[in-house]
Amino acid sequence: MKEILYLEVPTADIAAVRNWLRTDFQPRHGEKVLTPEGFRLKITTATTTVSDAISENLPAELSVFVWSVQRTTYLKVFRWAQQPFPQEKEILQHLKKETRSRFGHHYPQPPAIDLSRQSIFAALAPYYPLTVKYFQKMPNGEYDLKRAYWWEQRWREGVQNPQQPRQVVFSSSGDWGGGNANSQSPIPNPQYDLIYIGGALGVIHAAVMAKLGYKILLVERMPFGRMNREWNISRDEIQSLLNLDLITPAELETIIAREYKDGFNKFFDGNNPSKLRSPVLHTPTVLNLGLDSEKLLQLCGQKLQAAGGEIWDETEFIRADINESQVVIKVKHLPSEIEKQVGGRLLVDAMGTASPIAWQLNSDRAFDSVCPTVGAAIESGFEPQVWDCEYGDVLNSHGDISRGRQLIWELFPGVDEELTIYLFHYHQVNVENPGSLLEMYEDFFTILPEYRRCDMDKLVWKKPTFGYIPGHFSVGSSDRTVAFDRLIAIGDAASLQSPLVFTGFGSLVRNLERLTTLLDTALKHDLLSLAHLNQIRAYQSNVSVTWLFSKGMMVPTGKFLPPQRVNAMLNTFFGLLADEPQQVADNFIKDRFDWLTFNRLALKAAKKNPALLLWIWELAGPKDLGRWLGSYFNFSRHALVSALLSPWFPQFLSRVGSWLEPRNPGLWLRLLAINYAIATGKPRSATQVAKTNPEAIIQKFSH
Repeated sequence: MKEILYLEVPTADIAAVRNWLRTDFQPRHGEKVLTPEGFRLKITTATTTVSDAISENLPAELSVFVWSVQRTTYLKVFRWAQQPFPQEKEILQHLKKETRSRFGHHYPQPPAIDLSRQSIFAALAPYYPLTVKYFQKMPNGEYDLKRAYWWEQRWREGVQNPQQPRQVVFSSSGDWGGGNANSQSPIPNPQYDLIYIGGALGVIHAAVMAKLGYKILLVERMPFGRMNREWNISRDEIQSLLNLDLITPAELETIIAREYKDGFNKFFDGNNPSKLRSPVLHTPTVLNLGLDSEKLLQLCGQKLQAAGGEIWDETEFIRADINESQVVIKVKHLPSEIEKQVGGRLLVDAMGTASPIAWQLNSDRAFDSVCPTVGAAIESGFEPQVWDCEYGDVLNSHGDISRGRQLIWELFPGVDEELTIYLFHYHQVNVENPGSLLEMYEDFFTILPEYRRCDMDKLVWKKPTFGYIPGHFSVGSSDRTVAFDRLIAIGDAASLQSPLVFTGFGSLVRNLERLTTLLDTALKHDLLSLAHLNQIRAYQSNVSVTWLFSKGMMVPTGKFLPPQRVNAMLNTFFGLLADEPQQVADNFIKDRFDWLTFNRLALKAAKKNPALLLWIWELAGPKDLGRWLGSYFNFSRHALVSALLSPWFPQFLSRVGSWLEPRNPGLWLRLLAINYAIATGKPRSATQVAKTNPEAIIQKFSH
């Protein structure tokens, strides 16, 4: 018996596919015999010739059948004998063509709703019944479902109108349309040094800057402290919060909900050849701290306010007007609908993927990719034997490509029996198919029992977790605009996350010392123009070169791939990491790999799976491969410069800093940015993991 065809049929309606196969599809050759899940194709007298004689003691038949997993239908054809069936190639081509014609890709979008006439539950129930059912079981479920719907609508608006993003920032210089009749009146003296829009990642950065003595205003659209995500990180990475004296060691322990023993990385390989199957990759020090994100936000909020900062929550950003001396923003307090106007020296965009500022800054290249991510924090309800809370699932797939997406799971233990589970996929931003949170939620509530055995109605739901995690394929450090005069973006709005497991939170925390030191220097010397602020970013050349890895996990819109293709690529690479010393995998996943390690692993992957290069070509195409070669050239150049500068450059800055900074602050800022660029992302040995980041040295003498 031999498998000769494997197709993904992108529909959840397996009954329709089954009925079509049994009643409507005509194979043109052979005798069709119906079976419960498809049909058998037997040789008829009319098609049999002497040369077609079957020597094995096996029926000369093809077996065509379907099954369903992940809300997706799959089809396989097996040949019972070793020799080809008469007209086999023609039959398979006809079956494939007719299946694709009858069951093509479909990208539904949420309905337009009027919440003044019905609840969000009533409006969405006909389209997403399980999503509505389980959101109704969650505390604040109605509010959170409105939030998910709003976020998807905002994301779609940005994707579908990339050439003409909604203008929310206006400049008196005329660079962004200049002033207009609705421009805001200048404020005599800015009330604040920094105004942050976005209270999740924003409050962490704001609290550090407030402790440095700056007058801070934080504006948050939601009630402050509410989060639609949980955060995981490792001890060596969260050390930056301690280095900056934002939190104490005792406070850190209070925000750690769980520290687990090991994390697993495993991708489905049931349809991969044996050489492309891999063992479980163990990563015990990757994302092994489960944080209480809301407690962390509240703690940072308290630190911010204790340092004289202010928080305006349930307040929506409307627009910003920038002139030579300040930025004036207009906001609206949502409960009272009262509009306010306030001024500051610098505006910090921390609104994430929903940020209209980020779309305006980068127009049609705001984001190249995105991970639509959904999930939930679950208090209890899993049987004890289903999961041991001493362990996490860092990356896991339990099936092949599903309706044009490779779905990936994450599972992180929390306090007591609590588990936070995510479902996401890597996605190329596309106008026709922007990526849907609500479709993903319907998948999540349907297929969670396939991933981890459970009775859905016995689970106790704590809160949903969702969002769009963006990606930008950077060729060089200045490829993406993260700033304008008196404006800078951080976190997901800056879209500088790792292509593997880290979101804007991971990028921000790992680069917090870098971002705060550089911004402090800019503020002290009033270096608040685009040219200066655009140097303050969490860019890493080693991260930019790995965007091809995430590209390999994306199924292009409208295209069919062999269903097992993405899992085969993932198993190829993670299998190599499993064979390496643990520290190599730890450094790679935490974006601390050097040029030699990257090239060594890339060559090993090509040797293990030569087809990998062809697969990447098919997915990326010549344009993106050309861009990647630019990234690789930049990575190589950066590695050479870093090797030349690292032995002496930090010591040089230590000696000249006190003399150079007051005389030429612009040059000093540039040199500091270069120093951080060569120090960030270097591999760490096991003995270095717990040590303070060497960049802290620069921070100490720069104040």
